[in-house]
Amino acid sequence: MRKVLASLLLATAGLAAQAADAPVKVEGAWARPIVPGQQSSGAYMTLTARAPVTLLGAETPAAGIVEIHQMKMEGDVMKMRAAGELALAPGKPLQLAPGGYHFMLMDLQDPFKAGTQIPFTLHFRDAKGQASTLQLQVPVQMRAPHAAHQ
Repeated sequence: MRKVLASLLLATAGLAAQAADAPVKVEGAWARPIVPGQQSSGAYMTLTARAPVTLLGAETPAAGIVEIHQMKMEGDVMKMRAAGELALAPGKPLQLAPGGYHFMLMDLQDPFKAGTQIPFTLHFRDAKGQASTLQLQVPVQMRAPHAAHQ
């Protein structure tokens, strides 16, 4: 029993160390639920890098297509377009939120229902060209959670 408990404690400590070593801190992640017939949704979060890193994109088995998009005003018209990669400066939070940068999730595999979670993988590249990923469980809810940067 003690050996099992010790193994569990070591495994938990290893997971905590991996999370602490992640290149980017993620806060306030959430995705919007959809109504019947809707084939797209948005995912939002605040990302803070420890060192210069580029957000390359994301993927989820919940959507066939995931793109980084940006909404912005052009004159009196709100426009949305694919944004490509986003550079993250160390210690400077990048907010992906409604009305700005966000993840556009298209070709949804199943309805996004409030109270569920979707697996989500972020892809990064550091200044040395080293690729990394960060796996999340993103809650589906009507509004942004109360996070420090939201």
